[in-house]
Amino acid sequence: MRVAVIGAGAVGGLLAALLDRAGHDVSVTARGEHLAAIRADGLALDGGYGSHVARVAAHETLTATPEIVVLATKAQDAATALAANARFIEGLPLLVVQNGLGGLRVARAAQPSSPLLGGLALFASSYLSPGRITVTAALPLVIGAADGTPTDVRDHVVGLMREALPVEVVESLEGAQWTKLLVNHVNALPAITGLSVQQTVADPALLRVLAGSLRETIRIANRIGIRFTGLQGIPGWILPWLGRGPLALTASLPRLLAGRMGDVPNPGSTLQSIRRGQLTEIDFLNGAVVRVAGEHGLAAPINAGLVDLVHEVERTSAFLTPADVAARVPV
Repeated sequence: MRVAVIGAGAVGGLLAALLDRAGHDVSVTARGEHLAAIRADGLALDGGYGSHVARVAAHETLTATPEIVVLATKAQDAATALAANARFIEGLPLLVVQNGLGGLRVARAAQPSSPLLGGLALFASSYLSPGRITVTAALPLVIGAADGTPTDVRDHVVGLMREALPVEVVESLEGAQWTKLLVNHVNALPAITGLSVQQTVADPALLRVLAGSLRETIRIANRIGIRFTGLQGIPGWILPWLGRGPLALTASLPRLLAGRMGDVPNPGSTLQSIRRGQLTEIDFLNGAVVRVAGEHGLAAPINAGLVDLVHEVERTSAFLTPADVAARVPV
């Protein structure tokens, strides 16, 4: 099957390599040194899903019409990427695999005739050098259909992706997105401090801030009627209770997530962007919490503080110490 992956970074590059290994005709979009490396030596995958070098067609924008499209750019780049490739993807099934909230809304505005699906990457992968993707946690891809997408289209895309990696299907995409949003809360503090997720969770001051941001998010979700979907062995029913108890209880969630990452330092996707000198997707992660809270007349001061600090690091390239973070984001 002809599959186009728009954005061959840590997530898109992994999916492209695995689909190529499964025997599909894969094309990708990339830029700069990453694009040059893929063209010269292929897209190299190593780590948890094994090793493979994918010899895929690679261009800045698509040059031919595929059968299925995977959008895996950073959330802030989605609208531009969809516009640049519009003539080759109109009306095709579009699987949006991005962190945070709002990705499907952007895709719907750009491609109103395409049946849409949302994908949540539970696996952990890193793109730290051109042409190479490393998997540090070989976990599934979660897929759910957007409103109006026929079940047979969903099943077709799920069947395709299951040829490449484990896939879980969810009926409530919104609930799964909010649960994944909680998981992605581990990204902000590494981007601010330059520490790995494991180091962040091991630091008492940073863990307190992280737990505070999680509890704040859960409380907002509870107020607006979100029903969390269970992911990664985390029961959805337990998450509302983590927002009602003390910080020590909420802190059990990031401890669990960090423990599952093993000993290999996990930088998180937002720190990876910082290290490459790129803007991060923080406005679609903690920033999405701030936006949704504002739409419902609520406040999210801890999440807002983290968003401000990530943007500061984007501007200055200067990481903060844990003590600085604790002083500037009071919990």
